[in-house]
Amino acid sequence: MARAESPSVRDVQQVAAFRVVLRSFLRQTERVAQASRLTPQRYLLLLLVKGSERGDERATVSELAEGLHLAQSTVTELVNRAEQSGLVRRRVSEEDARVAYIELTLEGERRLAKAFRGLADERRALRKAISLLRD
Repeated sequence: MARAESPSVRDVQQVAAFRVVLRSFLRQTERVAQASRLTPQRYLLLLLVKGSERGDERATVSELAEGLHLAQSTVTELVNRAEQSGLVRRRVSEEDARVAYIELTLEGERRLAKAFRGLADERRALRKAISLLRD
C-alpha cells in the first residue's frame, strides 16, 4: 500500500494560522451581529440580499438557498422570520409574477450597515490570511 505524501510543516502552519483567523472572524461575526440585534444567520441573509450577484440588492429564495447552502424550505422560514422582524420585504417581479424578490427594508439596511462596519478589521485580517495561503 502506497503511503500518502505528508504535507510540509510550512503548509500546515499556514493552513493552521488561516483557520485560527477564520475562527476568530466567525466568532467576531457572532458578537457583532448580536450587537446589531441580528443572528449570524440573519446577518448573512441580509449580506447576500444586499450583495446579490446581479448587483440589484435583491435575491430570490432559491438564490439565497444556494448561497446559504440550506434547503429552500429552511430559507423560506428564515426569510419569513426576517420579514416579521421588519428586516426584509418581498416584492413580486414585474416580469414574472411567479417570482418574488427579497429586498432589505430601511431597518434591515441600518442593521446590516452597523454589523458590516463592525467587522471591517476582521475582514482585513481574513484577506491578509488568505493572501498568505497563495504561493
